[in-house]
Amino acid sequence: MTVVGCNKCIKFMLFFFNFVFWLAGGVILGVALWLRHDNQTSSLLMQQFEGQQAPNTFYISVYILIAVGAVMMIVGFLGCYGAIQESQCLLGTFFFLLVCLFACEVAAGIWGFSNRDTISKEMINFYDAAYIKSVDIVDSSSKTAAIKVLEVFHETLDCCGKGDDSPLFKQVAGTLCPKKTQNDALLKPQSCHLKLKDLFSEKLCLIGLAALVVAVIMIFEMIFTMVLCCAIRNATPVY
Repeated sequence: MTVVGCNKCIKFMLFFFNFVFWLAGGVILGVALWLRHDNQTSSLLMQQFEGQQAPNTFYISVYILIAVGAVMMIVGFLGCYGAIQESQCLLGTFFFLLVCLFACEVAAGIWGFSNRDTISKEMINFYDAAYIKSVDIVDSSSKTAAIKVLEVFHETLDCCGKGDDSPLFKQVAGTLCPKKTQNDALLKPQSCHLKLKDLFSEKLCLIGLAALVVAVIMIFEMIFTMVLCCAIRNATPVY
């Protein structure tokens, strides 16, 4: 059994979209691994203070992205093979997996949109806890640990303080903030709160853009898969 005419064109279009889907899975997997091992975010999220690890909510979304990328590559290969072989069984399985992936992506998108500010807020709270301890007038091991945490934040983000710093912090800002050149010394340091918001907003926008592109490809693939399945079912032998 084989498809002919316009249905044959749909077959090759489905193969093409599946190949793009497979490539997109590889790209998403690569981007997710880059986000996981990015020096800027890793240096912040590896910090510990008073026995607590920096919030890792951001890594949850990254791990989900890694899993999605890997599954996309497997499903994309299955779709390519099913289209070339004109197998209703493979195409039906592929369609079912696509629907499951699409549903998971929609659910993840809703969760991500509703929690889009959670990651930066958690990191800001973590920074503020270290900030408050660093200006404590009593020297202690916690204060030393807090100062080290602030130094990592300041060096990584090239920022200093919260923007509305207390007089006590301004007294020690010279030792905690990144060293400036003579030209930069006249400029007001950037708030670490704003830097944290910008950092994670940029990363989350990248994840959201990748998810949107994948969703569009999946919609076209589901349409072409259904059309090709119907064409294979109605096809007659060609001699």
